[in-house]
Amino acid sequence: MPNDAFGHPQPTSRNPSVCSDVAGEAAVATRGFATRAIRSGQDPCSATGSTIVPVYQTATFTQTSVGVTKGYDYSRSGNPTRAALECQLADLEEARHACAFASGMAAVNGALSTLVTGDHIVATKDVYGGTYRLLSDVLPRYGIHTTYVDMCDLDETRAAIRENTKLFFVETPTNPLLRIIDIAAIASLKRPGQIVAVDNTFATPYLQRPLALGADIVAHSTTKYINGHSDVIGGIVVVDDPELHAQIAFYQNAVGAVPGAWDAYLTIRGAKTLALRMREHERNARAVAEFLEARDDVEAVYYPGLASHPHRELARKQMRGFGGVVTFRARGGGERALEIARSLRVFNLATSLGGVESLVCSPTVMTHGTVPPARKAELGITDDLLRLSVGIEDVADIIADLERALTGSAHASRTFAVA
Repeated sequence: MPNDAFGHPQPTSRNPSVCSDVAGEAAVATRGFATRAIRSGQDPCSATGSTIVPVYQTATFTQTSVGVTKGYDYSRSGNPTRAALECQLADLEEARHACAFASGMAAVNGALSTLVTGDHIVATKDVYGGTYRLLSDVLPRYGIHTTYVDMCDLDETRAAIRENTKLFFVETPTNPLLRIIDIAAIASLKRPGQIVAVDNTFATPYLQRPLALGADIVAHSTTKYINGHSDVIGGIVVVDDPELHAQIAFYQNAVGAVPGAWDAYLTIRGAKTLALRMREHERNARAVAEFLEARDDVEAVYYPGLASHPHRELARKQMRGFGGVVTFRARGGGERALEIARSLRVFNLATSLGGVESLVCSPTVMTHGTVPPARKAELGITDDLLRLSVGIEDVADIIADLERALTGSAHASRTFAVA
C-alpha cells in the first residue's frame, strides 16, 4: 500500500462486503480512500444506467402488493439516496454500518441513543458548545449525567469512571483549542459493556479513523468538511458492530431526524472530493499558523502541526495530517479580536467550519455562547480568541487578508502593545 507524507499506510477498506449500493455491488477491499469516496455506494443505477445516484425525492414507495416492497416503503425508514450516503461514509471510516441524521447534533444524540436512565458519561471537558448543552441541559432530564474531565490526563479520566459509566465521549481535535486526545488510550480504559464514542468532525475520516484506534462509535457533523460547501446541514453515525448499529438504526427510524434525499445527494457529491480538499485545507492552515506564530501582535497560536503544540507528536501518531482549523489569541484583548474579525474580507464572519471558503468566528460568543461564562474562562475560551476555518482559496490571499486585518486593528485597544 502507498504511504502518505506521515509515513502511514494509505487506508483501505477491511470490509469488502460492508454495504451495497443501489445497484447491489459491494466495495472493493483494495481501493484507496479517494477511490472509495467516489465509488462506494456509487455504481451506475441498474435500472437506468445513471452514473450518478439519483435523488429519490419521494416520501413513499409503491408496493407491489400489501407488505411486498422493493426494499423501501417510506423515506423516514429508508431512502436509496440516503442509503448510498450511508454506504459511502461507512466505507470511508472502514466500517460496516452508518446512520445518517438531519444535523450534526442529531448525530451526536444518535450516538448517545443507547443510554438509559441511570447511565453515566465521561466526556472531554472542552466539547463543542452544542454538545455541552445536550449533555448538561437535556440528558439530565432523563436521568443521564456527565462528568467532564481533561481526557489528556488518563489518571483524571480513570478517576471519573463510576460503576454506572456507560460511555466515554471524546472530541479530538477539540473545539476550539485543538487539543489532541489519545483515542487508543481512552479505549484501553473501557470495561465490558462500555462504549467509546468519538466526534471526528474536525479530523474527518481522511485524517483520523477512530474505530481503528479502539472506538466503538464515530459521529460527524457532515455539514462541515464531509460536505465541504456550506450548503447542507447533516450528520452521520458510523459503527462496525452490527448489534450497536441495530440499536442506533432503531433510534434513527423511531425519532425520524433523518436527512432528505436532496441533502443526502449534496453530501455524497461533496464527500467525493474530501481527500483533495483536506490536503488543501491543511496546506493552507499550516501556512496560516506559521504566519500567525511569527507575529509579535499574536499572543498564542493553536495548531497541532506547529512544533510548539504540546500534542504534536500524538497528532502525528494518531492522524494522517493536522487539519484545516487554526485558533489564535490576539494581543490587545477582546476588543481587538472583534475588530480583526470584523475587518477580514477573504474570511467570512460566520459560525461553522469546513467549507471551501475561509470563515472566522469568536468562539466565546458564537460556537460556545451557551456555555456558562465561568466554565468558558476555565477552559480558556475568552474574548481574545478567534477560530479560523482556513479555506482553499489562494493561500497568498488568505495571509494578505490576515496581515491587513492584524495591522489595521492595532488601534482597537488602548492596552495593545507589541511585546
